[in-house]
Amino acid sequence: MLESRHVEALRLLLGEKGILTAAPDLASYETGARYDRGQAAAVLRPGSTEEVSAVVAYCVRHGIPLIPQSGNTGLVSGSTPDMSGREVVLSLDRMTDGFALDIDNRSLRAGAGWRLSDVNRRLEEHGLFFPIDLGADPRLGGMLATNTGGSRFLKYGDVRRNTLGLTVVLADEAGTILHLASDLRKNNTGVDWKQIFIGTSGAFGIITECVLNLEPLPRQVATAYLVPRGDAEVMPLLRAMEERLGSYLSAFEGMSANAISAALNHVPSLRNPFERGEVPAYVILAEVSRSWAPREGEQSLDQVLEAVLAEIWESEAAPLADAFVGPAHEMWALRHALSEGVKHSGRLIAFDLSFRRGDIMGFCARMRAELPALFPTVRICDFGHVGDGGVHFNLVVPKDDIVAGDADFERRLRDFVFKVAVEDFNGSFSAEHAIGRKNQPYYDLYTARNIRDLAAGLKALLSPGALGAARFG
Repeated sequence: MLESRHVEALRLLLGEKGILTAAPDLASYETGARYDRGQAAAVLRPGSTEEVSAVVAYCVRHGIPLIPQSGNTGLVSGSTPDMSGREVVLSLDRMTDGFALDIDNRSLRAGAGWRLSDVNRRLEEHGLFFPIDLGADPRLGGMLATNTGGSRFLKYGDVRRNTLGLTVVLADEAGTILHLASDLRKNNTGVDWKQIFIGTSGAFGIITECVLNLEPLPRQVATAYLVPRGDAEVMPLLRAMEERLGSYLSAFEGMSANAISAALNHVPSLRNPFERGEVPAYVILAEVSRSWAPREGEQSLDQVLEAVLAEIWESEAAPLADAFVGPAHEMWALRHALSEGVKHSGRLIAFDLSFRRGDIMGFCARMRAELPALFPTVRICDFGHVGDGGVHFNLVVPKDDIVAGDADFERRLRDFVFKVAVEDFNGSFSAEHAIGRKNQPYYDLYTARNIRDLAAGLKALLSPGALGAARFG
C-alpha cells in the first residue's frame, strides 16, 4: 500500500476523483486483457497534462514507481503492475478534454485518453477516420505507446506513420513537459523527438496529447474470401492482387482453419460461409476500398474485384482454388471474432510475430511440422496480416491440461517459437504489441548489447525515474 502521507499529497494534486486506493476500485486496473494480474499501490487518474506533470514529479522525487496505463487492452503485460504492491498505476482514462479537429489540415489534436471507437464516431460525420483498424478498443495513448498496426496497415500504415505530433511528460523531478505536438506534416528542423515515445511502451515518457493524421472515410468497399491452392500460392496471389488493384487493396488478412472454426464455435450468430460448412485449410480476407461516392457509369468495386479475381483465376498456374465476393460486414465479422474465439477455445499462449512477407507461410508450415512432436497437446490457431508480414501465432492447449498449465511448459514453448522465428527466419518477436513483462526476456536476449546501452542512456537522460513495465536498457 502507498503510505498515507503520499496518498494525501497526491489527493491534493488530483482531487478526490483523481486517486483510487480501495481494493475493489483497483481491480480493473490490475487485471490485464490476457491472464496477467498485478497488485497496485494506488491508481492515479489525472485529467490534464499539468496534473500528469505534477504527480509524476512527486512520484519521481519520492521514488514511487509508475506504470502508465491507457485502455489496458495490451497483451504483453506492459500496462499492468507487478505483484510487488509497490507500483502505482497512472491511468489516462480521464484525459479526454481536448478534441480539436482541423478539417483543412485533415488532422486531429486530442487527449490521450480518447478511445478509438469514440474518436471515429465523432469523425464519421465529417467523412474522416483514424485509419487503424483493431479488434480491441484501445485509448490513443496506448496505441501510440505500442505503435499498433491493425488490419489495414497495407493501405494506411501504422500509428507511427499517422502521428504528426505529441505532448509528453518526462519522469524526472520536474515532471518536464515536452511540447512536440506539431500540426505539420513536413518539418525537418532537427531531431524528430516524437518517434522516441512511439512504440516504446511508455518507458521514456508519458504521452498525454497527440496530433493525428486523418484519412477520408471509405465510401465504397468490397470484400472477398480467397482460398489459395496451397501455402506456396499465397504470395503469388498477393502480388497478383497488388499488381491489378494498386492502392485500392486495403486488406489482405490470412485466417487458418483452426482459428476460423474457433470463432464459428464461439459466436453462434456468425454464418459459416463455406460450401457444406467445410472450412478450408487457409482463407484470405481481401478488401478493396475507395474514398469517393459511386459515380454514374463507374464500375462498382464489387465488379472490379470480381473482374480481377477472374483474371487471376484464368492466369497461368492460377493460385486460387476458390473465391467469392460477399458482404463486407459479414466477412469482417468473422475476422474480428477470431481473437475471442481462439481465446475461449482453451488456454491461449499467444505470439505477435512479423516476417518478410514471403516467409510467413514457410514459418507456419514449419511450426505445423515440428510442434506436434515437441508439444503434442498444442493446437495452432494462427491468423494475421499477411499483407504486411504480421501473424498472430496463437497456440491453444486444453484448459485441463496439467502439464501445459506449468510455467516451465510455457517458457519452453515460447523459447522454441521465438528461436525459430527470430534466429531461423530473421523475424521479430513483437510485431505490434511492443514490450512488456511477457516478452521482456526475449528483448534482453535478441537485442544487441550496444543498442541496449544506447537505450539505457537515453532513458536515464529523458526519464530517470522508475517508469513503465518495459526495460530497454
